[in-house]
Amino acid sequence: MRVLLADDERLLADTVAEGLRKLSMAVDVCYDGEAALERLGVNQYAVAVLDRDMPGRTGDEVCRWIVQSELGTRILILTAAGGIRDRVDGFGLGADDYLTKPFAFAELAARVQALARRPPSGFAPVLDEHGVVLDVPRHRASRDGELLDLTPKEFAVLSVLMRSGGQVVSAETLLEQAWDEHADPFTNAVRVAVMTLRRKLGDPPVIHTVPRVGYRFGG
Repeated sequence: MRVLLADDERLLADTVAEGLRKLSMAVDVCYDGEAALERLGVNQYAVAVLDRDMPGRTGDEVCRWIVQSELGTRILILTAAGGIRDRVDGFGLGADDYLTKPFAFAELAARVQALARRPPSGFAPVLDEHGVVLDVPRHRASRDGELLDLTPKEFAVLSVLMRSGGQVVSAETLLEQAWDEHADPFTNAVRVAVMTLRRKLGDPPVIHTVPRVGYRFGG
C-alpha cells in the first residue's frame, strides 16, 4: 500500500516512515500541510497519516480537503493533544482514526494496516490463490504450506499482483504502488523484484509476463 506521512517533526516522520517501509509499505514523507496537499493532488494513497499541529496548512485543513475531495484515502490524525474533546474534534473533521503523541510504533503500524483494509480502499487481510497465501497483518507469505523468505519490496509487489484479480499490472503501476516518490521511473527495480520473486515462488510459475504490457498473477 502507499502511505502519505505528514509531520513537521522531521526526525519522528523519517523514523516512522523507515519502519513502515520495512513492513512493505511505500511511504512518501513531507513536513508541512502545503506539501501534503501537493502530493495528494498527484498520487493515490491508501492512508494519510497527518500531524494535526503542522505550521501553515494544518493537518485539520488537509483532512478536510481529503474528505471533501472524496479520494477514498483513509486518515489517521496524530496530535500531542489527547483530551476527549480533542479526539471528538478530530473525528468531526472526517478522520478515520486518532492517535496521541507519544505513541508506540507498533500501534501506529497496526492502525495504518487496519485503515487500509477498510472498504473502499481496503482488501482482504489474507490472500490465498494458486497455493500462495499472503497474510498481510502478519507480514507472512507461503506457498503450498512452505514459508517464503521475501524482502519487504518483494512482499509489496506480490501483494499488488495478487490483489489485481488476474488483471495485467504494468511496471509503472507496480512502481507507483510498491515504491515511494523517490523511485527512478527508468529503474529496472521492478523487473529485478519480479525475477527474484518468481524464483522464490518456484514452479509452476504463477507470475506471467505479458510482453510490452506488464505482469499477471494466476495459474
